[in-house]
Amino acid sequence: MAQVVIRGLESEVVDKLSARAKESGRSLEAELRLVLKRAAAEDFASAREAVRRVRLLLERRRFPDSAALVREDRDR
Repeated sequence: MAQVVIRGLESEVVDKLSARAKESGRSLEAELRLVLKRAAAEDFASAREAVRRVRLLLERRRFPDSAALVREDRDR
């Protein structure tokens, strides 16, 4: 297994990750390992494809202008 050293990490980040690890009942090292493993597993290509499909579904739809509704609500 490889080892990674991260220098210059803000103490605020370490504190937040430590708290998160404690809440989950894990050591900081185990929490960091999990965070990195999940980040490496993310498939950004499929996420981009999902966004593209949603955009295609919505591109021809017409949405009403909500400015009048917002103005009416503010005037109450």
